Amino acid sequence: MDTTLEDPLVGRVLDGRYRIDARIAAGGMATVYRAVDTRLDRVLALKVMHPALAADAAFVDRFIREAKSVARLAHPNVVAVFDQGTDGPYVYLAMEYVSGCTLRDVLRERGALQPRAALDILEPVLAALGAAHRAGFVHRDMKPENVLIGDDGRVKVADFGLVRSVDSVTHTTGSVLGTVSYLAPEQIENGIADTRVDVYACGVVLYEMLTGSKPHLGGTPAQVLYLHLNEDVPPPSAAVPGLSAGLDELVAHATARNPELRPTDAAALLGLTLEARALLSDGDLDAVPPQAHAEERSAAEDRTSVIPRPVAAEQPVNLTSRFETLPPPPGPAGPPAGAHRSEAPAGGRPRRGVLLAVVGVLLALGLGTGVWYINSGQFTRVPNMLGKTEEQARAQLSEAGLGVKGVERKFSDAFDRGTVMDTDPPGGRKIRGNGAVTITLSRGPEVVAVPNLKGRPLEEAKAELTRVGLAPGAVTQAFSQDVAQGSVVGTNPPGGEKRAPDTAVSIVVSKGRPVPVPGVTGLSVDQATSTLQALGLKVQTAPEQVNSPSPAGTVANQSIGAGTQAATGDTVTLTVSKGPRQLPVPNVTGQDVDAARKALEAAGFKVKVDRPLISFSNTVESQSVLGGLNAPEGSTITIRTKGL
Repeated sequence: MDTTLEDPLVGRVLDGRYRIDARIAAGGMATVYRAVDTRLDRVLALKVMHPALAADAAFVDRFIREAKSVARLAHPNVVAVFDQGTDGPYVYLAMEYVSGCTLRDVLRERGALQPRAALDILEPVLAALGAAHRAGFVHRDMKPENVLIGDDGRVKVADFGLVRSVDSVTHTTGSVLGTVSYLAPEQIENGIADTRVDVYACGVVLYEMLTGSKPHLGGTPAQVLYLHLNEDVPPPSAAVPGLSAGLDELVAHATARNPELRPTDAAALLGLTLEARALLSDGDLDAVPPQAHAEERSAAEDRTSVIPRPVAAEQPVNLTSRFETLPPPPGPAGPPAGAHRSEAPAGGRPRRGVLLAVVGVLLALGLGTGVWYINSGQFTRVPNMLGKTEEQARAQLSEAGLGVKGVERKFSDAFDRGTVMDTDPPGGRKIRGNGAVTITLSRGPEVVAVPNLKGRPLEEAKAELTRVGLAPGAVTQAFSQDVAQGSVVGTNPPGGEKRAPDTAVSIVVSKGRPVPVPGVTGLSVDQATSTLQALGLKVQTAPEQVNSPSPAGTVANQSIGAGTQAATGDTVTLTVSKGPRQLPVPNVTGQDVDAARKALEAAGFKVKVDRPLISFSNTVESQSVLGGLNAPEGSTITIRTKGL
């Protein structure tokens, strides 16, 4: 993956759902990104068609139609398709993310592979293609870049972006889609693409795995195309002396330039591959290839492209097959030419019917043996963590040098809540030494009965809810005549009802029997305290005193008001009065009675008017507290008018 170039899609959320984290690879038709489905919180691969192609409505329609078809192809060795959609100029395909490398990465690093490793990769590829062929699809772009090898060794076929229905395969004119190094002669010459073009490409891939190099190399893509049309794929043993003749024969059958001489589909080639393996000795399978050198080739040879087809008159085609000298293959069900049952080593070759049955099973179930031994020194066995707590499982993984990719939770009747019920990869499987494991913890049974918690202390009740798989919810309080204070009065839902795990259960806790609180304002602190304590209430005095109409030293107010119900043991806080504030009295002598009343009330006093029995004056002659002196807040100031 080229991380040196900025990609405008990295960091974006496509279609409001897929957050693109990094670019994985870029090809001639699309770019593949590692992304996160924010709706399901899972990592996947997002294949985004190049905008230039997305502008072609016919191409997009075909892309969508074919993506839907491939999504129905469920096979362990096929990269699964989850979703397809568009976002503005971007047309995308959401696929399974396979953490690992491609076969191309392996070939670049190691060169030629041992025959055993090559066949262990080829067989699951053929199983995947065989299932596709039997379902009516042709891949059309098989190459090492589209063979993924997971960290756990599983082999999967990717990029069915050029897939076509077998029924819809016709001659095309002018151009052909594909990768030059793996195109069958009929694709180049006539644009024909049926199941046998995938067989041809797999033969080229097998040759490349056995030798570390492509069979036809040229300075330009046009030269490579010419060689595919006019020259047979050479036997692998010509490049790697010592390889078994059975491997030469297998490559020859798969890459026959005349498509009529090839196996009809990948399932048929898988049968021949299994027969060829059965005839090989351990020495043949484990032959060590010579040190390979990186081949020089044009990058265009490995890129999926729209390739102009040569005109027959301009490019003479010689389809004379090597099978003039090598016996022709008998067809999909027949053994490789020259192999006679009587020549099979004792006990070494299975019967035809058994092999056909094995092929059928492999097509249905996939080839899951994997090729972990290619990088065996870099792999670690996942410990068995079933039944362990999450903390114990993390400790085991840490000791093994592995990490935790994520934690999932599922229902289980067999495993206690909070214990490991599954791991991905499973215990015993080998993964890369710095790999990570997903842990699945049990949520317990799918339905849980709410326990009867009445009368149990609050903390004990919470622990019991957690133990059975429910969540302690909101806690409220209520008076109760029969449940001790601090214990559970009831729950919602009530005890005995069944709920899904993790359902919140609200708890009602007893406040004890209700106690009516008397009014103690105006009483001395001692009197108020004795009165409240006699009812089972606790009393405390506020540290600060306040001015109030109550005499100094008496209770100015109480925290729980008179007439309110409290619980036994509740605390009532008493605030002590410092007496009323002393406020200055305004001088109202000589003022009109109404004006004098307003002035005194505004200053914080009560007003009393004293009029003589016979008086015709409405003017204040005197006041009980002279203006300028202080008087208690709220006290009464008497004003008098003049009499006769």
